[in-house]
Amino acid sequence: MPQHVLQIESITSRYGGIPVLYGVSLRVDREETVCVLGANGAGKSTLLRAVMGSQRVESGRILFQGKEIQRLRTEEIVRRGIVYVPEGKMLFGPLAVEENLLLGAYTLKDERTIRRNIDFVYGLFPRLRERKSQAASTLSGGEQQMVAIGRGLMSNPQLLMLDEPSLGLAPLLVDEVLDTVHGLKREGMTILLVEQSVREALDLADRGYVLQTGRITAEGSGHELLQSDIFRSAFLGI
Repeated sequence: MPQHVLQIESITSRYGGIPVLYGVSLRVDREETVCVLGANGAGKSTLLRAVMGSQRVESGRILFQGKEIQRLRTEEIVRRGIVYVPEGKMLFGPLAVEENLLLGAYTLKDERTIRRNIDFVYGLFPRLRERKSQAASTLSGGEQQMVAIGRGLMSNPQLLMLDEPSLGLAPLLVDEVLDTVHGLKREGMTILLVEQSVREALDLADRGYVLQTGRITAEGSGHELLQSDIFRSAFLGI
């Protein structure tokens, strides 16, 4: 099997006719956690949507497990093993926690696998087991984010893409959610993470990329990025 789970090669994309991504390239290797950092409007979410097929790629290639996917429909991309947990959770508020989780298993047919995945999610988030019959809309922001991540895990993803999982959460809950990402990393999950908690993201990621106005301007390990002039200027004000 290819070492590179995801390869993005010089992709360009527009949003509403306006160029958003300019020749962006990055890679995510097996069992690696890679973060993409950048200010609002830099193109981070557009990049993830391009991988998922919901944002048109004008040029360049996106390869998953060595095969091009940039022309596939989103449903086919999900079936191949990519899951996207979008910013803003997008839960079905009136449905119970467990009903929301089961929606993430729609590509699976085997009941034993679905049950095993539910148990895995509850092991990761014991609080969700306690609230499994509770409407998702009644949960705290941190608990809703747990449901969103758990729903993504229900389909046995080969690549989990998380878009700002800590957005809008209190600092204590930010730590809790990012601790969960640490746990998934320890389980061997391959993760592409977009996150604005910069130091925390670099602490857990194997590598990172800086995206500024649609272009990759720096890449490297967490330590390398923290020392780079571009990064220190953009994020630390140095």
